[in-house]
Amino acid sequence: MQSTDAAWVTFPSGPDEIRGYLGLPARTSGGAPPPVVVMAHENLGVTAHRERVTELFAAAGFACLTVDLYSRIGGRPPQDHTTPEERRAKAFLAARDEQAVPDLDAGLDYLAGRGDVDASRAAAVGFCLGGGLVLAWATRTDRLACAVPLYGLPELPPAYSPTGRIRSRIDIADTVRCPVQAHFGGADEVIPLDQVGRLEEALKRSGRPIDVHVYADAGHAYHDDTHPNHHPEAARLTWERTLDFLRIHL
Repeated sequence: MQSTDAAWVTFPSGPDEIRGYLGLPARTSGGAPPPVVVMAHENLGVTAHRERVTELFAAAGFACLTVDLYSRIGGRPPQDHTTPEERRAKAFLAARDEQAVPDLDAGLDYLAGRGDVDASRAAAVGFCLGGGLVLAWATRTDRLACAVPLYGLPELPPAYSPTGRIRSRIDIADTVRCPVQAHFGGADEVIPLDQVGRLEEALKRSGRPIDVHVYADAGHAYHDDTHPNHHPEAARLTWERTLDFLRIHL
């Protein structure tokens, strides 16, 4: 593991200024600039855990920018909710594709404007809400060398969608433009396994290299060691496989 530097940065996305948490590998004299990872957070926002994962990517040799998709509303998902389900619905709506995907692209633009990283070698990694977003992003850009969604919802329920109808990642998955490695918990209480299977079939129709892993006993958010569903073995395997995948494609 390398030592790292990490700090909050700001950059434009359309007319707005948004922020992100940037982790950089320690500089080495004469070394090539590192490839980049743009990370999309879950519906809780840029938590302390998400900051730590940013730093872990940097320690593994990648410049990692976690884009704060709630920048416009104070860096937190909406707080005006009365039930857990209302909280999740409002969080997803506040980071809807129409706004969040351009924000991720703006994060990559910001990295491309720096002289100390190599944004021509770029990957996207996302968790839960962010997992679906990086899948959507991978259907719209040729700037990504690969994408890694972790327990991204294959189908957003109507309450999570700005159209009031199901927003399906399955319907667009065959148009991804880069290799994808996806991770799911086999005991996920949020994502039905039949949706995972249909997503995998659709991804494979893209003709891109596709790798889908399901961890039998893991629930939703299993990678987060601050979450009650944390599954150490599934988290370890996911991390190792993700790093291997990034190193192959970056």
